[in-house]
Amino acid sequence: MIKAIKGTKDILPSDMPLWHFLEENVRNTMREFNYSEIRTPVFEETRLFARSIGESTDIVGKEMYTFTDKSENSVTLRPEMTASVVRAYIENSLDRLQPLHKLFYIAPMFRQERPQAGRLRQFHQFGAEALGSSSPLLDAEMIILGYNIIKSMGLTDLAVKINSLGIPSSRENYKNILKDYLSPKLKELSEESQKRFETNILRIFDSKNEKDAEIMNDAPVLLDHLDDESLESFEQVKTVLDASGIPYQIDPKLVRGLDYYTNTTFEILSGSVGSQSALCGGGRYDLLAEQLGGKASPGVGFAAGMERILLACQNENSIPDQKPEIDVYIANFDKSKISEAYNFANKLRGNGFSVESDYLSRSIKAQLREANKNNARFVVFYGGEELAENKIQLKNMTDGEQANISLDSMDSIIEKIRG
Repeated sequence: MIKAIKGTKDILPSDMPLWHFLEENVRNTMREFNYSEIRTPVFEETRLFARSIGESTDIVGKEMYTFTDKSENSVTLRPEMTASVVRAYIENSLDRLQPLHKLFYIAPMFRQERPQAGRLRQFHQFGAEALGSSSPLLDAEMIILGYNIIKSMGLTDLAVKINSLGIPSSRENYKNILKDYLSPKLKELSEESQKRFETNILRIFDSKNEKDAEIMNDAPVLLDHLDDESLESFEQVKTVLDASGIPYQIDPKLVRGLDYYTNTTFEILSGSVGSQSALCGGGRYDLLAEQLGGKASPGVGFAAGMERILLACQNENSIPDQKPEIDVYIANFDKSKISEAYNFANKLRGNGFSVESDYLSRSIKAQLREANKNNARFVVFYGGEELAENKIQLKNMTDGEQANISLDSMDSIIEKIRG
């Protein structure tokens, strides 16, 4: 038997109501903040991600699904969306249409990492990107957007952590300070952190090794070495968050695993999903457009893991059952009238109702069980004595009220169903 590839998962019809609930909340909140949806190809040139995410990152070095196509091009299934959105922004000259673009997406991503709860090889993210402004208001808005959507799912066990990585020159000066601190302790670090010392020293803060964590606990932090411009920007972000009532903690050791971040960086975490606690993360990336060959254009954004959010919802039991519901079920008494019953169902569908009917020639009792399974608001009994009089029997499944209505009075039937 052929099975789904390891690290991938079918989203079954019984799962879809929760997914739709999350997607609706995403779209509604994005509309409130005036973000427009964007969709990009599921694969891109490999160099797009290598250049934007960083050659030394785990994503590029270990996790990307990369292959050579028949034209001998190296292509990669997208591991994240920011690079693709910025590429689309540049390629389609969106900056010429208006100075600021506020965009959002809901899309699958791909990373070849070890599958575990809340982490799959094909996974789904929603996110937002604002391109064209360096305003700290947008940094704060990204945090508010992500937090509002996650809170709308009923989750309560949440923490918001923020930090600033400063402008590149400030960060480079700090890296030298950090190297001076770590150099005498280099041999005590794990093998992975010794590699990061040369390639991506800030990522040592992310190490799960106990000895590394002990060493980094006393390390100098970037916040103490920021330039005035970066500090002022960070203060504005905090002021907006304070005014909005978003609870947050400053985490001076919070670094994001992608090379393109500058200034504000943040994560929203849940205590309900085990070790994979980050539901959402993002930050500012003012240099990315230029790195990808476009004109300098500041940007800020975030991405949130949909599987992780739904796992947190399941663990907190935060969402009421999202039961599927239809407007009408057509219960057919007479097999010889099955085509007529089906045509009647289509008339109702043509008037905007969701309708199901029997395709298996089942008994009336079995058809009523199916109506209940579909949470039908009304059942139409088609056939029998009523049909001989050119009528149908309409039953309200909520209050049990029944009425015989002429088939010639379609308006009356529709009015009754609409209530």
